[in-house]
Amino acid sequence: MNARTTVDGHQMSVRTWALLALLGLIWGGSFFFARVAIAHVPPFTLVVLRLGLAALALHLYIRGRFGIYQALSGRWREFALMGLINNAIPHAFIFLGQTEIGAGLAAILNATTPVWTVIIANMATEDEKLSSGKIGGCLLGLAGTVVLIGPSAVAGLFGTTSGIPLWALLLPVLAAVSYGLAATYGKRFRNLAPPVTAAGQLTASTLMMLPVAAFTDAPWTLPMPPMEAILAILGLALVSTAYGYILFFRIMAEAGATNASLVTLLVPPSAILLGYLFLGETLQAADVGGMALIALGLAVLDGRILRLKNAA
Repeated sequence: MNARTTVDGHQMSVRTWALLALLGLIWGGSFFFARVAIAHVPPFTLVVLRLGLAALALHLYIRGRFGIYQALSGRWREFALMGLINNAIPHAFIFLGQTEIGAGLAAILNATTPVWTVIIANMATEDEKLSSGKIGGCLLGLAGTVVLIGPSAVAGLFGTTSGIPLWALLLPVLAAVSYGLAATYGKRFRNLAPPVTAAGQLTASTLMMLPVAAFTDAPWTLPMPPMEAILAILGLALVSTAYGYILFFRIMAEAGATNASLVTLLVPPSAILLGYLFLGETLQAADVGGMALIALGLAVLDGRILRLKNAA
């Protein structure tokens, strides 16, 4: 691989590729951490711990810079909506799904996020309309999702028992749809420093999820989780969320949003590898096939395959 690769006017150095791979591992690790923690902590309480600790870490990192307090007071409604669709809803759906499915499968299903982002942006904006490449990528990604969910859906229709409930497969996909909405809505925060946007939405979503967790889980009555769960929660909040945001913003600054979005291709393999190494998880042939279709769809959406073919 060349030391630098130019894509869409942005240069990707070896260091930037390494940061991208690290971010893929970190965000893949979020599904691994969640799978460990969810065995001991109810889903809504886990959401609050993840968001709250990450928000606190980012506030300590920002230390009042970038006009964060003025932004929080002046745009709290926008942060609340962004926190709802980018944090509270998708995290709750993913954690609920992971009570029944493994880290790798949850990551694969959630990797359809760019597909839903393209579809939603086409309907809601004027500057991001569907092209033939985007249509092909969407179809491939949706086909991969159908392959993954298909056996469980068919089993449900015929009243047979499946190893995984259909609702557990659908929730990570619905989380991906929510992320797609957030990606389109998030354009209105372009005039803010990225850490401020991250801290603002995490703060808002923490405040929203606190009463939900209190009502559903009564977390003060729960037993103290074991050390492995505590470490998983800290990894989920501080590494996969707080540091993951900072790393993502650094990649965006160096290589642009298009290149940074390629991390989506790296998250499922990372989650699968961690689940295989530490949780004893396995995948069926249909799962591997669905993942391959989703990865191909994402690659087509990115456009690199077509550009390389035309340059050959």
